[in-house]
Amino acid sequence: MVALRLVHRTAYSYRLPVLFNPHRMLLRPRESRDLRLLSMRLEVSPQAQLAWAEDVAGNVVATATFGAAGDRLVIESVAEIELDPVPWPVFDIAASAASWPFRYDDDDWTDLGALAAPQHPDPAGRLRDWARAFVLGERTDTLSLLKDLNAGIASGIAYEAREDEGTQAPLRTLELGRASCRDLAVLFAEAVRALGFGARIVSGYLHDPAGTLRGSADTGATHAWAEVYVPGAGWIAFDPTNGGVGAANLVPVAVGRDIGRVMPVSGSFAGPADALAGMQVDVSLEARAHPPPAADGAAAALP
Repeated sequence: MVALRLVHRTAYSYRLPVLFNPHRMLLRPRESRDLRLLSMRLEVSPQAQLAWAEDVAGNVVATATFGAAGDRLVIESVAEIELDPVPWPVFDIAASAASWPFRYDDDDWTDLGALAAPQHPDPAGRLRDWARAFVLGERTDTLSLLKDLNAGIASGIAYEAREDEGTQAPLRTLELGRASCRDLAVLFAEAVRALGFGARIVSGYLHDPAGTLRGSADTGATHAWAEVYVPGAGWIAFDPTNGGVGAANLVPVAVGRDIGRVMPVSGSFAGPADALAGMQVDVSLEARAHPPPAADGAAAALP
């Protein structure tokens, strides 16, 4: 288990004062059996009213509503977490899903819904055919198929950091042969959906103390990957940027069917179209000493 202090700071500067429309923030780490959230605070400048809610995917969303104009907007979250993933997990896949192709039961299929439906056009079936090239025979081990596809993306697509907004379409990523982590997560999710799996995109952070992973930075980095639902095992994390399987090195914040629904900060302003002068995102993930246990059941207040 590792204790971490996570700081995510987003700063926008403008050429003149603008009015800020409501901003939607997905910055609260997503608790699970692998991640425990000990405390969190969120600060916004200029001063804003914060409202907290859960979205349809169970992500905790903060919405900031502003009352004054300004030429600078700063959003900073600080979270203390404990991360305890299994480095080499063993997945207890149900016998009915051990080999591909398999069929989800009716309830799972209904619940997966749009998570099993491709989100990008593939009229000629190019992405489907590309994904099927990883199938070794009429009956293929399910986990091996997913691992092979994940590793194929990691080894076959060059990683590049892209500062511009938006995400490449999966077919564009295959054509270019290079992509950011969010592009690779979308490609993997769309490829497994083309094979009949339910998948979701995950946004969060990459914890890489050794500094050996693609998409890593000196102090920490935002990151995107995907999860596939496999009966018996549940949601399995796949990081196609690095070919990783399982939750090690990953700090999830939000999950969704589309990358656009899990962006850390989204919002707009009222003012001239060229008012935005710049944006800077800084992320820090630092190892911390484990805090002492809370006395008498006391716990830090969390949003």
